[in-house]
Amino acid sequence: MQPTGNLHIGNYLGALKNWVRIQHDYECIFCIVDLHAVTVYQDPAELRAKISEIAALYLAAGIDPDDCAIMVQSAVPAHAELAWMLTCVTPVGWLERMTQYKMKAAKQESTGDGLLQYPVLMAADILLYQAGIVPVGEDQAQHLELTRDIAQRFNSLYSDTFVVPNTSLPTVGARVMGLDDPTQKMSKSATGLNHAVALLDPPAKIRKTIMRATTDSLPAVDFDTAGPGVLNLLAIYQAFSGESDDAMKATFTGMRYGDLKKQVAEMVISHLEPFQQRYRQITADPAYLAAILRDGAARVAPIANSTVRTVKQRMGLHT
Repeated sequence: MQPTGNLHIGNYLGALKNWVRIQHDYECIFCIVDLHAVTVYQDPAELRAKISEIAALYLAAGIDPDDCAIMVQSAVPAHAELAWMLTCVTPVGWLERMTQYKMKAAKQESTGDGLLQYPVLMAADILLYQAGIVPVGEDQAQHLELTRDIAQRFNSLYSDTFVVPNTSLPTVGARVMGLDDPTQKMSKSATGLNHAVALLDPPAKIRKTIMRATTDSLPAVDFDTAGPGVLNLLAIYQAFSGESDDAMKATFTGMRYGDLKKQVAEMVISHLEPFQQRYRQITADPAYLAAILRDGAARVAPIANSTVRTVKQRMGLHT
């Protein structure tokens, strides 16, 4: 995840919760991608603070640093080094076709080269560790496919070097939509005051945000005709509670929207309060957090450096 904006319940339900679930089934590396963040200007002090915040949120969610590596992208220079070498084998046309690039470039008067090369750095993040599976959502499927294309192109030019990562997405969690616009996925970069519930929001703010969520013109919950706003609230409740479809229908059918929102707000608060308590305990000891990140980088650096040495050898570069 990028250390920008505020992580919200969509990030938790769609990714973090599932990372915790799979962490002991694979050899996992959880990266805070600060090099990706600086494709647009970031205030240096705020960026440093956000890196620590994201690391603490990973830990508060339940990522186990004894079993997994939690690390910062820029702490392992091999990420940037491999990205350059992959850039040299990636056709510009492949990058210009990327949907996220076209969308973001259309909103800017001028576009930095980092935005165009963003997917190559993402490919380097994956290929550097010879990753077999990348647990991301459908919105990153195009980036994963590009990673496969880059790996295959490099392998065809310089002989088999990279594992071509699996494009299956085994840990897709709940797809949480914006509370102000339930037709758009909840986003860290959205500016609306009532768009998202941040993981560190206090209970009063959580209640206020959810009580203002967009619903529809019907008077009460009807699972057959509910609009996207109502379905989003129900999905949030179910994702946190783990209730079955039948139990959801028994509880909420015919419930007025005000009562639905109150139920959702209390469910979210009840889950986030212990999460926030763990976060406060972790951030109370900055030295502990810094040690976790140093250990994570030290744990993965030998893998990353080995890959870079192999790539240099295959390309004929000085090693």
